[in-house]
Amino acid sequence: MRRINHIITTTILTIILSFASSEYKYETKWFTVPLDHFSFQRNETFKIKYLVNDSYWDRNNGPIFFYTGNEGQIEQFAKYTGFIWENAEEFKAKIVFAEHRYYGASMPFGNKSLDNDHIGYLTAAQALADYADLVDYLQGGALNPRYPVIAFGGSYGGMLAAYFRIKYPHLVTGAIAASAPVHMFTGMVPCDVFDRIVTSSFNFAENTLNCTANIKESWKFIRNFTTSKNNTDWLKTQWRLCDPVKDATDVQTLIDYLKDMYTSLAMVNYPYPSAFLMPLPANPVRTACQYLNKKLQGKELLKAIGKVLEMYTNYDKNNKCVNYKSDNYGNLDASGWDYQACTEMVMPMCTSDTDMFEANTWNLTKYSEECHKKYNVYPRPDAARVQYGGDRLQAATNIVFSNGLLDPWAGGGILNSLSETTIAVVIINTAHHLDLMPSNKDDPETVRMTRNIHKQQIHKWIRAFRQQ
Repeated sequence: MRRINHIITTTILTIILSFASSEYKYETKWFTVPLDHFSFQRNETFKIKYLVNDSYWDRNNGPIFFYTGNEGQIEQFAKYTGFIWENAEEFKAKIVFAEHRYYGASMPFGNKSLDNDHIGYLTAAQALADYADLVDYLQGGALNPRYPVIAFGGSYGGMLAAYFRIKYPHLVTGAIAASAPVHMFTGMVPCDVFDRIVTSSFNFAENTLNCTANIKESWKFIRNFTTSKNNTDWLKTQWRLCDPVKDATDVQTLIDYLKDMYTSLAMVNYPYPSAFLMPLPANPVRTACQYLNKKLQGKELLKAIGKVLEMYTNYDKNNKCVNYKSDNYGNLDASGWDYQACTEMVMPMCTSDTDMFEANTWNLTKYSEECHKKYNVYPRPDAARVQYGGDRLQAATNIVFSNGLLDPWAGGGILNSLSETTIAVVIINTAHHLDLMPSNKDDPETVRMTRNIHKQQIHKWIRAFRQQ
């Protein structure tokens, strides 16, 4: 098997990130990978970033805790994956956070990487192959690796952690796949499941008698209200919009932004203040619904939504205006995700009349044309099912799939254990991969229990590895 010369470059400075009362220290390193793992005709290489801490590592046989980086700069995931940091000493583990190609600083073609002519090597399979080469390097290229490797990931990163174990079981001992929607693809679940859970999360919040009804009422009113320039001028001022709403395209962009806002609030509805996606208060869904709890109409409804917008976009008081025309990725530099969603990660979304959003159907033809217009590609809706299996994981072993029932992505998660070694943990009253977040005094007991299950499984996997 052809080996690639790997070049490791270590930064002079150790980066220190603080979260709550913890300080996470790591070295930033670079690892050279092929541009294309699956072709022998292109020999270009580039470097992906990875972060390392080996302060607690038992170099004789301690495990490697390996975070499979997802759609964003790796430092952000390192900052908010406290479970790894808090348990490294007990397990005597080496910590590695690997950055996904085409995100953060791991750009194959520099500033041109996301251009249509260069973005084609952005796939999950290529990223997993990057991680496989990196793990092999960390093991010293040994035929019989010394160190058990435990993969971790949340959301898309959770999918990658599971896929990493499935595709490279000789390299990965086990995987903690938190909030991983591996079953969210074409034909696997109803397309309205995501918006149903968002609506349920808002209904579930305390004192929310009229919250979802007001949100549902707002869509038609916003469309009618914005037909007048006087009204759009008022709205620009009231909502502190960076740009006025000039035409039907702007109206749709604004409505899409608002829907993304409600969705994000449901995803990161944590029981304590957090800045994972953007700075938000504790229980942000409940906070939003406090503004919308009374039956509201007309401008009073818009004023209330404006307060939700202010909380969502300016909780830290650092934003001068609401840039509703920008990509709504918050603190994640996730610009490449749209391309992945237009190629292999096709997750059908629709909304029924019973949810708090405007009803809409899933139209693959329309979606495909939009993708082709933007990226000059057409989606392959069955690609992920064929490559990774959805929930048909009979041969998978040593994976924990954890999902919070308040997380919209749980609709595409594994909610029932598939075997004695591929288990599901369902966490009530919990949003997006809270079990991987830094521990907090306000964590629900169910999250603490889930973290204990993770630890029990990791101990089990490591024992089995050492007995081989």
